Amino acid sequence: MQIDGRTELIAHLGHPTESFRAPLIYNPYFASAGINAVVVPMGCRREAFPDVLRAFFALENARGALITMPHKVSVLSLLDRVSTVAAVAGACNAVRRAADGRLVGDMFDGEGFVRALRRNGFEPRGTSALVVGCGGVGSPIAASLAAAGTTPIAVFDADPAAAEGLAGRLRAGFDGVAVSTGSNDPAGFDLVANATPLGMHAGEPLPLDASRLERRSWVADVILRTEATDFLVAARMRG
Repeated sequence: MQIDGRTELIAHLGHPTESFRAPLIYNPYFASAGINAVVVPMGCRREAFPDVLRAFFALENARGALITMPHKVSVLSLLDRVSTVAAVAGACNAVRRAADGRLVGDMFDGEGFVRALRRNGFEPRGTSALVVGCGGVGSPIAASLAAAGTTPIAVFDADPAAAEGLAGRLRAGFDGVAVSTGSNDPAGFDLVANATPLGMHAGEPLPLDASRLERRSWVADVILRTEATDFLVAARMRG
């Protein structure tokens, strides 16, 4: 791709940068689509992040920023406006500068999850869901499911306070969404999602009792270690 005086910059801010994949995804797409923009990985430690973010958006050709760990939560306090999904998730992974100069944040992780469901034939609107794990992955998933019209939603976490906090934000952010906490029993749900780290390493316990899964349920796992995690294998054995 060619970089010239009209190229717009998208910062990929986080630390460390070795695992960043966004430049490998976006830059070839921009080149093929004729978009004169480039994603640049920028290693930024926690203590430097506020100054780096402000300095980057002082550049005239700064188009936006992708935000990754460890800044997804702390960036919220540095923005002028955030989407409902980002507010409910308690995290943000994308920032742009609006026409009036204000910084606006959003969270795309959950939206990606919902799009994947739809591409595989599952429409979330009007269905029920259980999300196990209420951290940086589960919270955006639950928020985007609520935005897509899923209700009721049950959220569960090994830390009850995390589940209760997410449930409160879901109720405040989305009118009409019924939210429950306290149980990871998958029986009766249309969609069951594992958003915990369980399964990242072989031999770890399952996030829930797979024998309680309904045969009609759709099951999803956020673990990328293998295409078929132990949880997904157990679900397939249930049919």
